[in-house]
Amino acid sequence: MTQVTLSVPDISCGHCKSSIEGAVNPLDGVAGAVVAIDDRNVAIDYDGSDTTMKAIVEAIDEQGYEVAR
Repeated sequence: MTQVTLSVPDISCGHCKSSIEGAVNPLDGVAGAVVAIDDRNVAIDYDGSDTTMKAIVEAIDEQGYEVAR
């Protein structure tokens, strides 16, 4: 299991949290994704053999949020 924390500067509210968690948690291989609104980041536990970081970032991008690179 890989753990990563992604910075997403546009996170500002509960809707952001719901959108991002709702997009990332269903991905194959994702054990859990939790948005910290105050810290503006997403903590993700995932299995790299089932999903990729690219797929996770794309899921966040599709919700209208940009991951800081």
